Amino acid sequence: MVKDATVANYLGGEWVASSGSETLPVSNPATGELLARVPLSGSEDVGAAVEAAQRAFPSWRATPAIERARVLFQLKTLLEGNFEALASSLAREHGKNLEECRGEIRRGIENVEHACGIPTLMMGSTLEDIAPGIDCETVLQPLGVFAGITPYNFPVMIPMWFWPYAVAAGNTFVLKPSEQDPLTHQLVIDLTVQAGLPKGVLNVVHGARDAATALIEHPDVKGISFVGSSAVARQIYAGAAARGKRVQALGGAKNYLVVLPDADYDHATEAILSSLFGSAGQRCLAGSVVVGVDDAYPEMKERLLEGAASISMGYALEGDPFMGPVISARHRERILGYIEEGIREGAKLLLDGRDATVKAYPKGHWIGPTFFDNVGPDLVIGREEIFGPVGGLAQVGSLDEALELIHRISYGNMTSVFTTSGCAAREVRYHAGISMLGINIGVAAPMAFFPFGGAKGSFYGDLKAQGRDAIDFYTDKRVVISRW
Repeated sequence: MVKDATVANYLGGEWVASSGSETLPVSNPATGELLARVPLSGSEDVGAAVEAAQRAFPSWRATPAIERARVLFQLKTLLEGNFEALASSLAREHGKNLEECRGEIRRGIENVEHACGIPTLMMGSTLEDIAPGIDCETVLQPLGVFAGITPYNFPVMIPMWFWPYAVAAGNTFVLKPSEQDPLTHQLVIDLTVQAGLPKGVLNVVHGARDAATALIEHPDVKGISFVGSSAVARQIYAGAAARGKRVQALGGAKNYLVVLPDADYDHATEAILSSLFGSAGQRCLAGSVVVGVDDAYPEMKERLLEGAASISMGYALEGDPFMGPVISARHRERILGYIEEGIREGAKLLLDGRDATVKAYPKGHWIGPTFFDNVGPDLVIGREEIFGPVGGLAQVGSLDEALELIHRISYGNMTSVFTTSGCAAREVRYHAGISMLGINIGVAAPMAFFPFGGAKGSFYGDLKAQGRDAIDFYTDKRVVISRW
């Protein structure tokens, strides 16, 4: 998996050094420790991966669905047996706390579990006598080689939104994981080998933009699954669709959380703090702006500031910190730039996390919880995705005004409302125009058997990740009309 301190590609069932000479460091974001170096593979390595996947497709496609499922059942057992080792590895290279790492591993396993149902999930339909003596049936068939391009914030779970479903359905797959934290998923690949996944069915090419572009442009790749920023999602959707490929491109978010005066304030405070600052805000379902309706605003303002100020920070593998570092020095500077922009725009800085440190780890990429007041879509910090531990507060007089703020955001990934009113909850569901809705839930993350994906600028494509959408994305419906 690692050759001479450089992460290896996985091509045709073998760990292979990249043909490229350029590498990037993979470092522990809390300690600064160099963990490995990741190669910047190019079109040659991508071509070899696609070729390996293409060679493996005919025999894998012909493998009965129940036998494909048995490999995934075995993988599920191995993932459970290595659960804590995977969580520790993830904490080391990503920085989120161990509870969050365990949650990510669990969500990844749940997708494998769901994909194990492929013999049922791939069933077609039939109807006799659509005309005298003529029958009609639909059959779901795999298409060939698919590719996934995934981000750093959930380096184990997000790849498992894609490749378990693709290979369960009889396709083969090429994954390009994030170059910032690829190590834990390398361990997952090793477990797929132990589970008996045939050579070439799943391949991994490490790299950055050049590798992603080569996958999009390769003529033998039938479809692309992507998670990242909305700007890149839009580009990938346009480039892949123009080449006749299937695309599911999940983009960014700006999630407004609405608190009504009748809410359970204790519950809302706990859920919102976790939403805003869990994973240091580095997730597309992170809360961004808390909208207090009428009397809920002063109550939540006081509670959230008190709670945010008490959040502990540290290295995930020492103690039990609530929040770890952000992924890199570069990303830290980006977040600091947004904080400076908020100050310039006139938002009131209520809690400043810019000078946060962890004494034992001065090289860590630390930013403490940060809160602004008077934040809305007119401000950059109220409409652009920061992807860090920076929250905003806004006050409105009614639920209608809160919904109007949500409608002004170009993203449509997630929103939540905290209320004890079924009528208000229904109004949000009916009018918000957002794909993933939480009712008294801080992070509205669908389980593996439901679709995951946004609306508006948060998603480009037709079929989303997970659930029934995943099966439909990785198969084609063949309609057979028969007269005998």
